[in-house]
Amino acid sequence: MSVSALSASTQNYLKAIWGLTEWSSAQVTPTLIAERTGLKLSSVSDAVRKLASQGLVDHAPYGAVELTETGRSYALVMVRRHRLIEAFLVSVLGYSWDQVHDEAEHLEHAVSDFMIDRIDEFLEFPTRDPHGDPIPSADGTVHIPDATQLTTVGAGHRVLVERISDSDPALLQFFQEHGFVVGATLDIGEGAAFSDSLDVRVAEAASSVALGRSATDALYVSIADG
Repeated sequence: MSVSALSASTQNYLKAIWGLTEWSSAQVTPTLIAERTGLKLSSVSDAVRKLASQGLVDHAPYGAVELTETGRSYALVMVRRHRLIEAFLVSVLGYSWDQVHDEAEHLEHAVSDFMIDRIDEFLEFPTRDPHGDPIPSADGTVHIPDATQLTTVGAGHRVLVERISDSDPALLQFFQEHGFVVGATLDIGEGAAFSDSLDVRVAEAASSVALGRSATDALYVSIADG
């Protein structure tokens, strides 16, 4: 059965559950799903029971919600759709990277698998979307970059930006304005005392920018010292 046979709501739930596991090892719970989707906990709990009855998730009372093999395969199809559409909107239609998420959320339910494959071919099989998130291949293979939140790296390192969370369009605009983009090299210094911030300078830039916790949490980097 094609993922297109599933309701848009089911597609969204499967993608959200997978997304909660992509960059975190924490157990997925109905509460986390509700926070991710902005839906009421009661609605999410009902949906999880339905997904379990369809064989798409495993969920014991008060336990974690886990995708079954079938559920995971459908989730990756939806992730692939979303991220290829984002890449297409930026590369071909000139969207900015803070505009594409909501647009892709709508389009991913309407496109066919054939169209997605054609977009993939047209873009010459990209492996990352505009925010650095990995794009699953047609066979469901996905390679998660070896990256960690800048917050956990701390001062004194040179790092390479691998991925930027797209959850806050205003923050994406801020990053764009200051050169914090995927592939940028950053030098990390200590922030002001008691500020819970880091001074971050794009390599070869004239000055650094103070980034607070919400910003450093959104930047995923790999160490590039030396």
